[in-house]
Amino acid sequence: MPLPETYLQMMSTVSEGAELRMELVEQPMPTPKAGEVLVRVEASPINPSDQGVMFGWASMAECSSTGEGSATVLTAPVSPQGMGVMKARIGQQLPVGNEGAGTVVAAGEGAEALMGKTVAVMGGAMYAEYRCLPAAMCMPLLPEHTAKDGASCFVNPLTALSMLETMRMEGHTALVHTAAASNLGQMLNRICQADGVELVNVVRRPEQAELLRDMGAKYVCDSSSETFQADLTDAVHATGATLAFDATGGGELASKILSAMEAAAARTPGAYSIYGSVAHKQVYLYGGLDVSPTVLSRGYGMAWGVGGWLLPNFLAKAGAEVGERLRTRVVAELKTTFASHYTDEISLVEALQSDVVARYYAKTTGEKFLVCPQKD
Repeated sequence: MPLPETYLQMMSTVSEGAELRMELVEQPMPTPKAGEVLVRVEASPINPSDQGVMFGWASMAECSSTGEGSATVLTAPVSPQGMGVMKARIGQQLPVGNEGAGTVVAAGEGAEALMGKTVAVMGGAMYAEYRCLPAAMCMPLLPEHTAKDGASCFVNPLTALSMLETMRMEGHTALVHTAAASNLGQMLNRICQADGVELVNVVRRPEQAELLRDMGAKYVCDSSSETFQADLTDAVHATGATLAFDATGGGELASKILSAMEAAAARTPGAYSIYGSVAHKQVYLYGGLDVSPTVLSRGYGMAWGVGGWLLPNFLAKAGAEVGERLRTRVVAELKTTFASHYTDEISLVEALQSDVVARYYAKTTGEKFLVCPQKD
């Protein structure tokens, strides 16, 4: 079947006039060079990290859509503060979509072995009908896997696995994780149960706590509960967790976790010191579900740290051997440990419709959207 001469790709632009514009741009069909492949993109998830590029600091509560079909355009105003934060991207058309999967429909010299295979890709610009990229950036899936199976096999699975790698590399023995009922949080639970790692799950609602307990989670703390701080301290004491990954980013949650770690350490007889416990307590902020300032109430001694954590940075530090080991495990357990479940499958056009945007922009726990570029 001959390839079309052009394809559609989603672009996000912030203009000098303080407006975010998202649209589908017609691109010429590329021909793969040596070592490259052309992938017919069939599935690509919407992750929080994708929305960071898509919308940035635009006021999405005021977004609107115009036009129909492939001419649909989504716009939203950007505040002066947002324009200041996004100054470096003003006027640039940015392709969006971190990861996805599809079928290799053309291959350059040296990449012919991938022809016709279903592959997963983490190469950016995946909200498009086609994607040309180096074959080395593709992860071949097993014959029983579909593109939908492999669409989310990079960001969430590798993030969850890399959290445990970080724990081991830095000498910790247990973890605390926030927004724990998310797709990623459920994966992390399955991994920790399989690997025998104690995990403290922090959620925001009773039904989320029930979901995780039904999955076999032993330690679940609901931040909406009046006893949250005491419950968190008890769980940290029981597990010995001195490392946390916080998806919320803003507010006081990171500080509350450090306080719980300090209070748990103080329960050890003879452990009191005016400088706090000697064991290092670390919270990594890896998400920004709460965009308010991070507030730290420094009542947890002097052996602590709060920093940023990003998957690509970790993988670069860990090295190729670790990365390959993690990817191999993801493929082997793609339908079990790392299975992703989607509540909605939308087309490229639907992803630009304001009513649909409002639903996936809400980032509701338990809801995950899959962009299917070949739909319709």
